[in-house]
Amino acid sequence: MDRRSFIRNAALGGAAAAASSLAAPAIAQGKRKLTMVTSWPRGFAGVWDAAEVTAKAITQITDGTLEIEVKAAGELVGAFEVFDAVSSGQADMYHAADYYFVNKHPAFQFFTALPFGMVATEFNAWYYHGNGQKLHDELAGIFNLKPFIAGNTGLQAGGWFRKEIKSPDDFKGLKFRMPGFGGKVLSELGVSIQNLPGGEIYQALASGAIDGTEWIGPWADEKAGFQEITKIYYAAGMHEPSASLSVTTNLDVWNSLSPAHQKAIETAAGYANIWSLAQFQMNNGAALRRLKAEGVKVLQFPDSVWEAMGEAAKKVISGYLSDDLFKKIYDDYIPAMKDISGWLSVSEGVYVKQRDRVMKDM
Repeated sequence: MDRRSFIRNAALGGAAAAASSLAAPAIAQGKRKLTMVTSWPRGFAGVWDAAEVTAKAITQITDGTLEIEVKAAGELVGAFEVFDAVSSGQADMYHAADYYFVNKHPAFQFFTALPFGMVATEFNAWYYHGNGQKLHDELAGIFNLKPFIAGNTGLQAGGWFRKEIKSPDDFKGLKFRMPGFGGKVLSELGVSIQNLPGGEIYQALASGAIDGTEWIGPWADEKAGFQEITKIYYAAGMHEPSASLSVTTNLDVWNSLSPAHQKAIETAAGYANIWSLAQFQMNNGAALRRLKAEGVKVLQFPDSVWEAMGEAAKKVISGYLSDDLFKKIYDDYIPAMKDISGWLSVSEGVYVKQRDRVMKDM
């Protein structure tokens, strides 16, 4: 049901209620159904789950008075077309990674992942207790959108390669799938970047159309089957230290919702954010063990590669600081990251390292 039909039908329902003692209960009169388009193939591990969990939680919180119909990529619009569909009102909501839309504004990168940026713990602190949500609202509002974070994959893997990366020169000439600023960083190192939706990656890698790819991490990557094509896997990547997923509603639709329905979306999004991160963290370790058993060689980039990627990331990011809103968000994000990290690095970071060293035989 579109917004105009809802308003018209609601008015007719009100007239009928005044004329008849058999009018439907108020809860039935106020029932709405919204369409959520996504960037994910139906059933794709983790990311599709986050969209479904968000939608189901909204319906449950509202006792069914706000129902969300979830559409996979391609069922209504394409994976990368969800932004325009919701901004224009063709669909009511989307679930996606906002860095898919840096062509709309480069600052959307902050609300998925910034290369060499915040990990999930840091991002959540900034988003919920710093200025993250406020700045996300300001950015999305330009495009008639109301956003919330509704998922997080945690730190993503460096990706799958057909050859080992022993120096920055080994990147030159590679055709590699990596969206957003991460892709721009690798472009600075001589990589030909391919921006493919998730559902197209396996075939592109299998056919040789690309030489390598990143996707998410061991569990989702195993489900996608990349280990069937190549056995070289880099575990830590610079591009997405935490990859947040967004549920974003058309602003006109949002403003037409009751305060209770608005709060249901916000609450469901927060729940999905924590639930999603926990799902990835719970499954990645076991998946990594299985990948190793299948002969996958799990590697880390050498320091020279990290340093080259770091210099390229600084160049890419600094190239957008002339944009006022990008700089406004950057000037809030970076100090927040340094403050939050200042404690985590001397507390959790040290603890995990010492725990794994001292208790390795447990």
